[in-house]
Formats: sequence, C-alpha cells, structure tokens
Amino acid sequence: MPSLEVLSKDTQRISVKLKGVPLQYANALRRICLNGVPVFAIDTVDIIENSSVMSDEGIAHRLGLIPIKTDLKRFAEPLKCACQSKTGCSNCRVMLVIDSGNTDSTRIVTSAEMSSEDETIKPVSDKIPIVQIAPGQKVKLEAYARLGRGTDHAKWNSANISVLTHTDKPEEYILTVETTGALAPEQIVVSAIDELEQRLEEFKGMIAELKA
Repeated sequence: MPSLEVLSKDTQRISVKLKGVPLQYANALRRICLNGVPVFAIDTVDIIENSSVMSDEGIAHRLGLIPIKTDLKRFAEPLKCACQSKTGCSNCRVMLVIDSGNTDSTRIVTSAEMSSEDETIKPVSDKIPIVQIAPGQKVKLEAYARLGRGTDHAKWNSANISVLTHTDKPEEYILTVETTGALAPEQIVVSAIDELEQRLEEFKGMIAELKA
C-alpha cells in the first residue's frame, strides 16, 4: 500500500518518505514538483517611462524572474479560465505597478516598490533589486502576472530543487523539495500528487480509446 510520511518541514523545504511507490511514479512526482505545478510569474510588461541606463527588455527580464506569491484556489490558468481572453481577466491575471518617481540621489528600485492590485499576489521578498536610477531618472511601468508552468519557462518553476534519493529498501524513496517562495513546500507536494493523478487518469483514457 503506497504511503507518504513527512520527515521534515519548514517554510522553505520539505522532505517526505515515499513507500510502496514504483520508481517511475516517484520520479514523475519529483519532476512535477519542480516544474509541473502552476505558479504566478510576470509575463507581460508595459513600460510607460524608463530613463534609467537599463533597457526596457532588461527590466522586463528581471521582473519575469522575481518569484511571486501564488494562490491556486482563487485563480485559474489562462487556458482554463472562463474568459478565454488573450489579455486575461481578474480571475487569471494580476497587475503590478512600479512608479519610482523622481529621485535626488542614486538609488536602487526594489521589489518593495511593486504595488499589486491583489495583496496576496506579490513578490516573495521586498528586497529584490530591479534597477538602479540616478538623479533625474525614472521608471514607471505596469506588469502583468499570470499562472504558468516551468515546462513552458523556468520563471514558472515552483521549486528551486526537487531531489529523489533511494533508501536501502525496495520502492522507498525520499523526496526533498525546496520552494521558490511562491507556494508553501507542502502545497507543492500536494498539488503535484493531484497533478500526477490527473495525468495518469488522462493516460488511462487514451489507452482505453486505443483499445476500443
């Protein structure tokens, strides 16, 4: 009988022991934990004003790599959202705004200056540097975050690491997952189990159709 036992857990990392689980399923779970659980990441950036030394593309790239806290219960992936809109809606997209204002001294614009229209969807830290601006320079932009998966782009990876190690017993493994901060580590594991179950059911359906 397959079972799961939590060995250790904190805000960043979780280790669980999988018993009675074939290697192929344990490894599939590991991969889903890494890049198969949807999380928020900034996908579109509208630059309103940028007089800094960094290009618009450079700022957009940095914003895309900032981990964003995620709520999977309240938001849908774009392809699964009822709006079916390319621009998205309040159920599948969140806008974050930066307006550095004018400055009298050289300073670094950080993630603390990212204002979100939804307080639960925001950078995991307010200390992430984005761009340095000098006196007379300014950055003003609108960024849009949406749910995605790491299989499409690394910025949507839900975990920094997802490692599977074998114990000295058959069909017994230890899975260690370290979150990016977008989701709690236990959320990643639970969501990955649900995703694996769904994929297996879909695969069984495909096999049944082939036999029909």
